[in-house]
Order: sequence, then structure tokens, then C-alpha cells
Amino acid sequence: LAGRQERHPDVPVRHQVVRGGTREALIEASRSARLLVVGARGRGGFTGLLLGSVSQAVLHHAHCPVAVVRGAGSRP
Repeated sequence: LAGRQERHPDVPVRHQVVRGGTREALIEASRSARLLVVGARGRGGFTGLLLGSVSQAVLHHAHCPVAVVRGAGSRP
């Protein structure tokens, strides 16, 4: 998020550190979120089309909309 908050000060962002399993923590965080954004590595080729277990779990169990975003260097 470096630099993004300065360019978009009207978009609220909350930074929070939690302990526990990644899937469970993200699903719980989705209860009070308006949008949950998770990353995907995108390994390229056929495997690059697949999502990881965390992204899959969040897509199926989140309590808000989910955006899965690939990094700038990821291949489609």
C-alpha cells in the first residue's frame, strides 16, 4: 500500500496484525469488511490459472465481496 494512501486519502485502510490460521483470520476479518483483497502469485501456464487454498477458502466463506489480485509481475 506504500504510496497509495497518499494518492487516495479518501479510501479508508485499516492495518491489523492478528494471530492464527490465515484462512480463519481472513474469513473472520471479512465479517466487518466491505471488501477483502487477497493476493495470488500466478505461476504461469495452467497452474497459474488455479488459485491457492487460502484464496479458494476466502472466496467460498467470506462475508463480503472478495477481490483476488495478481502481482504486477504475474503472468495470466
